[in-house]
Amino acid sequence: MMYTPLNSAHLDQLARIVGAAHCLHDPETRRAFGSDYTEDFNFPPEAVVSPANTKEVAAVMRYCHEHVIPVTPIGALTGLSGGALSVYGGVGLSLRRMNRIISIDTDNHQVLVQPAVIVQKLQEAVEAKGLYYAPDPASRGSSFIGGNLAENSGGPRAVKYGVTKDWVLNLEVVLPTGEVLHTGANTLKNSTGYNLTQLMVGSEGTLGIITQATLKLIPRPQNDLLMLVPFPSASSACEAVSAIFKAGITPSALEFMERDAVQYTLDHTDAAGLDLPDDVEAHLLIEVDGKPPEVLMQECETILGVVESHGAGEVLFADDQAKKDQLWYMRRRVGEAVKQHSIYKEEDTVVPRYELPALLRGVKNIGRAYGFSSVCYGHAGDGNLHVNIIKGEIDDRTWKEELPKAIREIFELVRALGGTISGEHGIGLVQKDFMDIVFPSSSLELMWAVKKSFDPRLIMNPGKVFPQHFWNMQGEEVTPE
Repeated sequence: MMYTPLNSAHLDQLARIVGAAHCLHDPETRRAFGSDYTEDFNFPPEAVVSPANTKEVAAVMRYCHEHVIPVTPIGALTGLSGGALSVYGGVGLSLRRMNRIISIDTDNHQVLVQPAVIVQKLQEAVEAKGLYYAPDPASRGSSFIGGNLAENSGGPRAVKYGVTKDWVLNLEVVLPTGEVLHTGANTLKNSTGYNLTQLMVGSEGTLGIITQATLKLIPRPQNDLLMLVPFPSASSACEAVSAIFKAGITPSALEFMERDAVQYTLDHTDAAGLDLPDDVEAHLLIEVDGKPPEVLMQECETILGVVESHGAGEVLFADDQAKKDQLWYMRRRVGEAVKQHSIYKEEDTVVPRYELPALLRGVKNIGRAYGFSSVCYGHAGDGNLHVNIIKGEIDDRTWKEELPKAIREIFELVRALGGTISGEHGIGLVQKDFMDIVFPSSSLELMWAVKKSFDPRLIMNPGKVFPQHFWNMQGEEVTPE
């Protein structure tokens, strides 16, 4: 590659921009910032640089652009696609110091935040004013708004309220050249020019650094009901999903967990007090909200009729807040529990929800053909199935050489069912070489042209999103002036 390795002169200049205490290059710090939640990877940056404000971000980017130093934006390191890993070294740009909720506008139902605000803290702050920010990833207690914006995160309540992109009005962005721009307007409607806001959301840090975001809010829903529904087969649970919508109900959350997902969680967390009968193979966790209690109860009765017609067992109603919290705690800890059980690869598949049963059957058939087991769970209401492939006793050669073939088959099945290869985790490092399954070369070339128009020297989060041959052929594109 043609990138410039950091030397002492570079480090001195970066330290002058952010302060010596915030430009660190000791081995311990570098290693700590070299891993996220993606498998067992570690790609340390050559230095971790932590700016305090937009001005410092812009100065760092100008310097790195001038010297062709790669920059990887780093948030809370909770990602699942390797998007924050510094695969080409360079600067790991940590946004952790930029963690303020700048203002909550109760008149216009908007909030202005910096990128390192923790999602749950934002939700709690606006809820204290009677407002609601719905995007709700499992990592909400630790993930940053900036990372959610970069990956276009979803979560359980995306089925009713949408994903992160649906809540963004305007962004302040520092481009790789150090220029600062605002992408939109703080208005609910905007038909003025190209939609740069939506281009930035989900761009995985490859186009620029988000330094502020104006997000819309809604009044906080006052009521909700939650039920846990067991099924004797995972396929019947998946079949019930689209039937609930056909019955005229739009849940605020509709989550699928097959048996092992629940069992691992009970084994590896303190989610105690829940039974897992031998004849239960899967659960749906179903929430309705936002209407008077009597209307919500009528919706639950309709749902009960649907799930019973699909063979559901005895339904557990969460009749108080403690029980609701317990069920949500279990659901949010599934990914963590699977990781504690074994090394694994997580594939973030999404299909039209009616095709969920076919996707689940196909995943299990591919697993049998290649000799791996999988734990499946996810946001069934919007067709988003997380497929966790368990390494277990699989030898390293098979894991490295044969498993990618199986993953490609899974993604080809997803495409055949009308879906795509990531619903909310992003492409990042681990899925980039499967992009040809869902995009022809002409589409990838167009995206690459957009990338180069924002980032002419290709310093911004290199090695992500685009198949590796794009990065291998960059050559003189990134050489210094």
